[in-house]
Amino acid sequence: MKTASENLITDLIERTRQNLNRAQQLNNLSLEILNHKSSADNWSALECLEHLNFYGDFYLPEIENRIKTAHHSAEPNFKAGMLGDYFAKMMLPGESMKPMKTMKSANFNGGKLGKQTLEKFIEQQKKMLWLLDSARSVSLNRTKTSISIAPVIKLKLGDTFRVVIYHNERHLQQAQRAVTFARSVTYAALEEQA
Repeated sequence: MKTASENLITDLIERTRQNLNRAQQLNNLSLEILNHKSSADNWSALECLEHLNFYGDFYLPEIENRIKTAHHSAEPNFKAGMLGDYFAKMMLPGESMKPMKTMKSANFNGGKLGKQTLEKFIEQQKKMLWLLDSARSVSLNRTKTSISIAPVIKLKLGDTFRVVIYHNERHLQQAQRAVTFARSVTYAALEEQA
């Protein structure tokens, strides 16, 4: 994938704004809905967000540090790396999306979570918007970041942004499905009582 650096940043800012808006809409729901699970193996909406917070805790400081210490200025174009492009496409939600096994340390299945999980995710999205704006002055190609699963592996900054933001999109869609299911169950229960 090759694209203008500014186009990539603009696209990622728009995706992050949409992620932020979705999270803010979830913030209007009850804890009962946000913690509801369709089965013991499926995640609730808040479990999805806690999973994203876990990765945000790694990637946001990593990205910020790499931007602050970058030695190369922005170039007009970004060309995805082979590994980074593979990871990004793997995370991108869509029809060909495949379920992925989650590392045990990033699986929050089974915990009752509170609104602070959602509030933290919202703050992380605001930080991501700031980082994307800051990244306009550095090379998205030559600035490298570590990855959470193997810190010795480095990805281009542009690819890291893509992976993290697509991953956020993926799990926000999962959270929305959990909420839709929870609402349908709640609605059915209310109808039975009527």
